[in-house]
Amino acid sequence: MAILGPTFEEMLHPNKIAPDIRKRAIEVKMQDPLDPINLFNITWRDSNNQPYYFVMPKELTGVDANIVVLYGKDFPTGAHKVGAAYSVLLEKILFGEVDPAKHTVVWPSTGNYGIGGAWVGGRVGTKSIVVLPEGMSKERFVQIESYGARIIKTFGSESNVKEIYDETHRLSQDPNIRILNQFEVMGNYRFHYHVTGNTIVELADLLKKQGVGNGKIAAYCSAMGSAGTIAAGDRLKQVWPDHKIVGLEPIQCPTLYNNGYGSHDIQGIGDKHVTWIHNVMNQDAIMCLDDIECKKGLQLLTEEAGWNTLVKRFGIPQATVEKMATLFGISGVCNVLGAIKTAKFYGFGKNDTIVTICTDNIARYHSVMEEMTQRFGKMDEAEATARAHIFIDQKTDWIHEGTTEMRKQWHALKYYTWVEQQGKTVEELNAQMSQEWWIKHQEMVGEIDAKLAATRG
Repeated sequence: MAILGPTFEEMLHPNKIAPDIRKRAIEVKMQDPLDPINLFNITWRDSNNQPYYFVMPKELTGVDANIVVLYGKDFPTGAHKVGAAYSVLLEKILFGEVDPAKHTVVWPSTGNYGIGGAWVGGRVGTKSIVVLPEGMSKERFVQIESYGARIIKTFGSESNVKEIYDETHRLSQDPNIRILNQFEVMGNYRFHYHVTGNTIVELADLLKKQGVGNGKIAAYCSAMGSAGTIAAGDRLKQVWPDHKIVGLEPIQCPTLYNNGYGSHDIQGIGDKHVTWIHNVMNQDAIMCLDDIECKKGLQLLTEEAGWNTLVKRFGIPQATVEKMATLFGISGVCNVLGAIKTAKFYGFGKNDTIVTICTDNIARYHSVMEEMTQRFGKMDEAEATARAHIFIDQKTDWIHEGTTEMRKQWHALKYYTWVEQQGKTVEELNAQMSQEWWIKHQEMVGEIDAKLAATRG
């Protein structure tokens, strides 16, 4: 029998987990991160049931609006993608599509989902294969192997997802293989809609009590890889109908922005196609960010010359600088830069709050930072000052609003991947244009939780 963990509702509110299990999971978290009880640590909340969040200093953002990041470094594996991986496998087991005793599961990924899948597979009791591009950071491969999964490397880097699909198609010919495609399966969407989305809804009230914002979330920004994380915006818009959902892409690979293509290095996003689980008909804008600016911004936040400059020249408290150094990876910087663009573009003020996500942290990018130093030289105070202005002076270029016509164009881009290559029908594709299609998938959360509860007896 597979080892299963929390329901969606328990991931949202871990205080609803049986007290003895919750207590043991908290105790084991640091002592033995490979113990299956850590499945019950898949949550956006700490041991006191408080969300993992951080309010960005306005000395760095340069805007009056409040920019708040929900951060994923304290999830098992150090990234929030473990939640999506667990939810996907959980659903497949509950509905009888995966038998851990019989099947090997394949996790198509550009990094964090594959890491999460390798960890989850081991805790649940199934063999895993992670398929990811050879150009991803060295740290990703090391961590996947540490969880006992097999790795298959495909050509290219972040934006070479077609090559991943080709390899998973080859693997799928084996009757004992099951493909858990994060770009397609709705367990990924449901985790972020219910768990991430409702965590942010509840965070809004907590922030207001602390004097941050007006109790609403004005906008939610997320760069798309699988487009799971951005699903939280669907929940936020149900609570606040005037809420803005803002998608982010690399300038070097502007797929939704202008049907573009290319290679980039904001690892975890910009995969050169529109995913099946992306509700583009509900998105309010697409904005593009420069991958080099994102990497320079990460170096600013995570190296000593940057810390000293932020304290000395910009007046940011030392404790704040030290906290930021632990929270960010490349895509997290991208998301904050996108939130700054969003604040400027929509004219949000001091009562408005924009939420975004830090998916992982610097632990996965030391090798990338070393490459940056080799390329641009060692960062000194003058360079660190210039890099701070990447944040402060972020421009409102590379933006398209989600007009009715633009949303239809975004949706139409799904055809080439999902109908021509991946076997979906035109009827299935057209059905996604209605929000009713998405609502039906949202409503399955209760059914899945009930199925899991039933296995506990």
